[in-house]
Amino acid sequence: MNAFLLNPNIAYLFLVAGSVLTLLAIVTPGTGILEVGALFCLALAGYAVFNLGLNLWALIILVLCIVPFVYAIRKPKREWALALCILGVIVGSLYLFPPSGWRPQVDPLFAIVGSLLSGGFLWLVVRKTVQAHLSRPAHDLSALIGQIGEAKTEVHETGSVQVAGELWTARSEKSIAAGKMVRVIGREGFVLVVEAADKTK
Repeated sequence: MNAFLLNPNIAYLFLVAGSVLTLLAIVTPGTGILEVGALFCLALAGYAVFNLGLNLWALIILVLCIVPFVYAIRKPKREWALALCILGVIVGSLYLFPPSGWRPQVDPLFAIVGSLLSGGFLWLVVRKTVQAHLSRPAHDLSALIGQIGEAKTEVHETGSVQVAGELWTARSEKSIAAGKMVRVIGREGFVLVVEAADKTK
């Protein structure tokens, strides 16, 4: 088992997996699953680094990759920064272990395939996540103000109205009978504030 964990290729795999999971945890925090997976992979990679040694410059590159990654998240349409981050993770992790001569200890073909798969996955997921954060909500509640709907129940302190083809919880200053037309004049969270419309059903 010890020989398996100290294999540079396996250690590289754990390091890349831990790095990818860490970056994904930054983008989509809250579940705890990504954080635990990242901690597990990085702990195994750290064990290998402790026994195999490391190149300080490669470790510095890995740490600096956080900068373009955060920049890519905060600034839309900055894919070049995300690409720079992925490239830094690939180079830094590939040369993290002291090489034998000019070649890294990690098998180059293994490193290229692993890096392309992990980098492509990270690029796709992060781009989609950022786009989802920046996209306009499907339900623009502000657009409901001024629209006409129908009271499905009596509306006063609470009630139900149908506006824009959907059923909403609503309240009104004055009682409105079921079946009457209503106009949306405001909202309080997901509760619409309505008044009786001029025209009747």
